[in-house]
Amino acid sequence: MTFTSDSAATGLSNALNYGNQPGDAVTSTTAVFQSLSIDDQLAVLWYAYTEMGRSITPAATGAARLQLAAGLLTQIKQMSHADQLNVMRDLAAKKNTPICRSYGILSNNTKLAFWYELSELMVKGLVAPMPAGYQLSRDGVQVLEAIKELDFGQQITVLRKVVAEMGVDPLAD
Repeated sequence: MTFTSDSAATGLSNALNYGNQPGDAVTSTTAVFQSLSIDDQLAVLWYAYTEMGRSITPAATGAARLQLAAGLLTQIKQMSHADQLNVMRDLAAKKNTPICRSYGILSNNTKLAFWYELSELMVKGLVAPMPAGYQLSRDGVQVLEAIKELDFGQQITVLRKVVAEMGVDPLAD
């Protein structure tokens, strides 16, 4: 199925109207997120972590072994901002690179914590920040709003599912 702005909006409307079926809202929101452009996916993650990050932090870092991702974060910090952005794009696009394969073996909770730490490094200027004046697409705004409407557990589930799909699992066929 090809996603357009109209189909994304319809998918999000459906996701928000599943009051009695929380799993459906998570599944729909995740699917529409994954239909976004790579840059919009990264922007939604950025906004989700910076706007909701204070509540995401305990779940992400408390359950994860972030030290397993520390080497990847160190590698990324040592790159130019252009290369850092390319690594983030590669992760979201599931490109088969050494960093994407290293990321792919992390647990889902560690991946969640990895993106939280990456957003913190962006805020500090150690990793490529959001471009000045970046405008999130209409579909990206709708996905972010749909995530905000979910309860805390659903938000974590959507973010976990999204980041779990990124990178490349070197053990997969």
